[in-house]
Formats: sequence, structure tokens, C-alpha cells
Amino acid sequence: MKKDFKSWHENKSNIQEAKERPFFHEREIWFVSIGLNIGFEEDGKGETFLRPVLILKKFNNESFWGVPITRRLKNNQYYFPFKMGERGMNSLILSQLRLMDAKRLHYKIKVMDHKEYEKVKQKLKDLIP
Repeated sequence: MKKDFKSWHENKSNIQEAKERPFFHEREIWFVSIGLNIGFEEDGKGETFLRPVLILKKFNNESFWGVPITRRLKNNQYYFPFKMGERGMNSLILSQLRLMDAKRLHYKIKVMDHKEYEKVKQKLKDLIP
């Protein structure tokens, strides 16, 4: 499938130039413009290339570590299944943890339960040798 990188680059330029950074916290799940990516990296969808992302670690008001979320359920060390809402189970794609700028944030969906958030952090720690 051919990807429309031109549309993503135009969108990314608009985000860089016009968008202000919203206020955010750790444990929040936001729709984030993560864009079109290469190979197996998770893509955003729709006109603004959105995907739900867990804010794992806030470094300052400008940047954070984010973990993309998918509806795909896999039972391995790189996925963390959890219930996001009435729509059923989702998974965090732990292997795709990355630094993101807060300009990419669009709107908050919910806040992850504190106990579940601690489990996510522990599972990520377990991935690092």
C-alpha cells in the first residue's frame, strides 16, 4: 500500500507553525498526530493522522514519552492489554515508546487507572536488559 507522505508533511508543517501546546499530565490518554511512519512503525489515521497514545512520562510542558495504542491484541512482552472503555480491550505497543512534542496532542480521551499505569511502567522496565 502506497502512503501519502505529502499530506502528512503538510499536516506536520501546520502543527509546527500554528499549534500551541496544550497542558497535559502523565497517565492521560490523548489522540495524537503521530503521522505516517516507515515500515512497521504505527501510523496515525484520518486527515490529521491521529492515534490514541498514553503519556508515560512528562519531561516538561513541551515533551513527553508516549506509547501508541492499538485495538490489536497480542500476548507477548511488547504489548500491554487493557480496557480503554466500552469498546473493549486495547493494547499499548510498548516497543514503540517514543519522545513526542506536545504540539502533536489533539484532545484527551481519559486517564488511565493508577494501578494499571504502575503495571505498564513495570512491564517497560522488564523489557530493558
